[in-house]
Amino acid sequence: MRKLIIDGNAVYELDENCMLKKKLSEKSGNQKEKQEQNKKVKK
Repeated sequence: MRKLIIDGNAVYELDENCMLKKKLSEKSGNQKEKQEQNKKVKK
């Protein structure tokens, strides 16, 4: 699904599916970083 955002003279198009994928990949990346940090602390 796509959304149009109109801000004055500027028009932006957002692809919600793309944003969701990006958010999920960032979330999984953050979890991996936390796991690696925990491993370093436990040693």
